[in-house]
Amino acid sequence: MTKILLIVAHAPSPNTQILADAVLQGAQSEAPGIQVCHIPPLQATAEDVLQADALILGTTENLGYMSGALKDFFDRIYYPCLEVKQGLPYALYIRAGHDGTGTRRAVDSITTGLRWRPVQEPLICRGDFDPAFVDQCRELGMAMAVGLEAGII
Repeated sequence: MTKILLIVAHAPSPNTQILADAVLQGAQSEAPGIQVCHIPPLQATAEDVLQADALILGTTENLGYMSGALKDFFDRIYYPCLEVKQGLPYALYIRAGHDGTGTRRAVDSITTGLRWRPVQEPLICRGDFDPAFVDQCRELGMAMAVGLEAGII
């Protein structure tokens, strides 16, 4: 049975699209048994989450909070997924112009309410855009896909 890794990442700028693409490339590179789906948060549905075996969330830091698009995603999927997807493994990356702590705290609050299970510390890409962020995002995608395929997460 094929496992599904869902990537829900907000990418409003060329740099954030590069990061989302890197996560996707990493997820598709080393785990052929995993079906990887990238759906922007305004288009992702509760049904997408209900079908997923693991999730990668990506957001920008907007005024010390997650993007409005990711918040909208959570608002729409929260109750349909609350009882059904407890324990869903997930990872988070944040493109933060500042420190990302408010964004992380906001996502943690919602995912804790959903009873989802973080499988690693959030990746916070802080400050001016750094090409190293691309490699870090690629590694995040690869680690999640490989971990899901191996049954580790």
